[in-house]
Amino acid sequence: MILDRKGLEEKFLEIEDKSTIAIAGFNNSVTPLLLMYSLYETYKKYGRPRELFIEIESFPGVPGTGLDVIARDMYENGDSGFISGMLLPYLYRSEYLQKMVYEEFFEAYSFSIGIATSIFREMAAGRPGVMTRIGLGTFHDPRNSGSFLNEKARREKRCRVDIIYIDGEEYLFYRAPKPRYSFIRGSYADTIGNITMRREAIYGATLPVAMSAKAMPDQGKVFAQVEAIVKTGTIPPKEVHVPGPIVDYVVISEEGTHPQAATFYYDPRVSGEIIPERLETKRTSGKLDGREIIRRRLSMELNSLIKELGRPIIVNLGTGIPSEIGPILERLGINGSVYTTVESGPWGGIALAGNDFGAAISPFAVIPQADQFSIYEGGIADAASLGFLQVDSEGNVNPSVLDWRIPGPGGFTDISNGISRIYFAGGFTGGKSDITVREGNIVIEREGDVKKFVNRVKEIFFNGKVALMEKKKIKYITERAVFSLTNDGIMLEEIAPGIDIDRDILPMMDFTPIIRDVRTMDKNIFRDSFP
Repeated sequence: MILDRKGLEEKFLEIEDKSTIAIAGFNNSVTPLLLMYSLYETYKKYGRPRELFIEIESFPGVPGTGLDVIARDMYENGDSGFISGMLLPYLYRSEYLQKMVYEEFFEAYSFSIGIATSIFREMAAGRPGVMTRIGLGTFHDPRNSGSFLNEKARREKRCRVDIIYIDGEEYLFYRAPKPRYSFIRGSYADTIGNITMRREAIYGATLPVAMSAKAMPDQGKVFAQVEAIVKTGTIPPKEVHVPGPIVDYVVISEEGTHPQAATFYYDPRVSGEIIPERLETKRTSGKLDGREIIRRRLSMELNSLIKELGRPIIVNLGTGIPSEIGPILERLGINGSVYTTVESGPWGGIALAGNDFGAAISPFAVIPQADQFSIYEGGIADAASLGFLQVDSEGNVNPSVLDWRIPGPGGFTDISNGISRIYFAGGFTGGKSDITVREGNIVIEREGDVKKFVNRVKEIFFNGKVALMEKKKIKYITERAVFSLTNDGIMLEEIAPGIDIDRDILPMMDFTPIIRDVRTMDKNIFRDSFP
């Protein structure tokens, strides 16, 4: 059924209070903004539906759009009636949502993106949850935080994680309520509801989210937002991503509610509708500072891996420094041997960063999000590089959690727990620092005032002991030192030229690493021209 805004409001008023609603969307990509805004406007106008439990597979919006707009309005008005609980992997895009979770406006749970995406697929198949080793010994483990973000969640336990054993091995079993309603987005729908993603940046988790509401025993309704309605038969069958018979209601997007990404509305290179003759990799500043040193050292690690394996490699490069190494890979002549992937589904091309993260310019392939995370969780990808906020003496990593700042795991847990080679990359200290290079030696003009190598991380999202048990290869790459994770603990392997261990490293660590046979980092890294 095709709805106008009045018809949409009428259908929203039929949604029962305390219902569970699933929403697809990765930042602004494939996010049904019109459906989200309209539901909240209906609640504000009529006071219902209320006390909703919202389930999300990533984060639908960016600062100033989507869930962030709704959270801001709720927070500033002190509203705790619209939402009673939420399951979402990522809160970083909304400071207001983090404040609401911290101040206990509603119960809040956080599974990683891969687990949250998979759980919709399991619900669609009538299975009770997701069983996996991903998350053992981390924030998700019930022996730690159990994926609870606040005390209300710990009391209610609507989403939960349990430990189960198969053949004597531990697994985590993730469960969440099945949604009765799903909100999705596509490019076009035909007159029987078949939906194509032709103009979208990604597929995301659109199909699993839709199917989860339609599954037995409580078959619900699927709302879809599209740009236009087309004649039945004009969408090629293999382009239909969501079959019409599982879509109940279709609404046409209004101006400003259907962007491909955050900083642009539509780019045919992102949807793959045109292929440019040449891709221009975004250049970094070229300044030989701490970030550039890390980029170069990380690139050399990938170069070594290509030589070791004797073939091209599949990698995930996290936001920040890891995502900036493209120009260096070009200079090394190995960019054609490094197949980059993005959590939301793109392979190759130029992965976009910041609020556009999740989209890519001219990828050579785009697969559904659930399948992309199988690539990571199953260890099919060869390596990943991710940022870090804290590392402790056991090699545990906290990527982002501090005090009331509760960004959630995002895809960090899936990637770092599944892939066999992880290169954590970031500055040795946090805060404002000034690192330069003079005559081939690193010079610390100003030291960062936050220690990142600590006795105990605030929250574990990567567990060093579990990684060692699974024989993973782990390195921690900074501008002045490279560490590795060993059975005896964190080992200092390399230092930059000009660095003194007693002066520049040990005082800025809360623990003493294993120190033996320390090498000097490749001096080519510290030359103006590289390689």
